[in-house]
Amino acid sequence: MAILKIKDIRNMKTEELLEKLKNYKEELRKLKMQTEMKRPIKNTSRIRELRKTIARILTVLRERNIKIK
Repeated sequence: MAILKIKDIRNMKTEELLEKLKNYKEELRKLKMQTEMKRPIKNTSRIRELRKTIARILTVLRERNIKIK
């Protein structure tokens, strides 16, 4: 999966963001399990990219939540 830019995230619907968030968290969990089990990862920077993308999605969701109230 490609890493999303903030501009792309802001253009998505909330339902799409929640689905992407779920998928990215699952992928991050799997990668962390691989590292804990001492299995080699093809792209170690993927963990960092996933963490940043998850943070971006959560930020946009939080912004939307504040605007609604």
